[in-house]
Amino acid sequence: MTQLASPTAPRRVVVISTGGTIASRWQGAGYAADASGGEVLAQAAVPDGVTVEVVDLFNVNSSSMTSARQLTLLRAVREALSDPGVTGVVVTHGTDTLEESAFFVDLHHDDPRPVVFTGAQRPLGAADGDGPGNVYDALQVAATVRDMGVLVVFDGTMHAARGTVKTRTLAAHPFADPSGQPVGRLGFGRVDVDRRPERPEPLPLPAPVGSDPLPRVDIVMHHCDADPLLLDAAVAAGARGIVLVATGAGNATPRFADAVAAAVDRGVLVALTTRVHSGPVAEIYTGGGAVDLVAAGAVLTGTLRAGQARIAVLAALLADAAPQRRGALLRQLLGTPDQSEGQASASAA
Repeated sequence: MTQLASPTAPRRVVVISTGGTIASRWQGAGYAADASGGEVLAQAAVPDGVTVEVVDLFNVNSSSMTSARQLTLLRAVREALSDPGVTGVVVTHGTDTLEESAFFVDLHHDDPRPVVFTGAQRPLGAADGDGPGNVYDALQVAATVRDMGVLVVFDGTMHAARGTVKTRTLAAHPFADPSGQPVGRLGFGRVDVDRRPERPEPLPLPAPVGSDPLPRVDIVMHHCDADPLLLDAAVAAGARGIVLVATGAGNATPRFADAVAAAVDRGVLVALTTRVHSGPVAEIYTGGGAVDLVAAGAVLTGTLRAGQARIAVLAALLADAAPQRRGALLRQLLGTPDQSEGQASASAA
């Protein structure tokens, strides 16, 4: 059962500000992030019994998020939680790539205290702004729940980081898990937890990469008339990981299967997802379908879609694991079976 923190105990929450619409103001031709975390917090009420400390980490539109910034964010979360007096962490983040940053932190989060991502669909100071309410809810969750991993709180709903994606471009309720349900709800001063998210064993904090570039991980989409040109180009550009966004339950063409096999032979991690809104990828079809793509070495991503599948590939590449173990580690992060074990069992039968 999910544990809730004592409502009478002192509760300190660290708010890490990264920019996004919640920190955006009019720039003359459009909106851009430029407000500090303190300015964002000043717009919101703070739940009773909660004290807040603000960390201004960076201030960007989240379409400009990078893997390097996500690593910086992960380390900032770890630093905040190194203080045993901190009850939880809230991250204010733009909605464009919030699902990727939240999942990246979740894959490495090994603390019972929560990390809660939130943001806004309307800019700072808007008369109908949703940021203040989202911040209040996120602070309430960060000060209350435990053993839930990383969460996304928006519009009175609490989601697990894993599987949650932006499903609406402009609506006040932009996030959902198309293949699952929310983990809780907020309202009338209450945090109601419906279920505890399932999560793999957390990864250790990645080692500093120094001056070396971070692993390149590209996303390639299949469509009518598609060929492996862009997949091959990604490999030629130095990609160490590729996410193939297939059709249906994970299907492409025989030429893609050949290209995947060639990439895997070169040590590239290839993950297979789908452009379909919800449901798992599955080995059903041959003729370039998931049966052939998995045989070529692609790793099924379950119900995770392209952005979070890419984060799982990146995390596997950043982990301190031998190259020959990275495929198994990726399957562990994705929650999918070890294909080599399944093939061995089938051969034995």
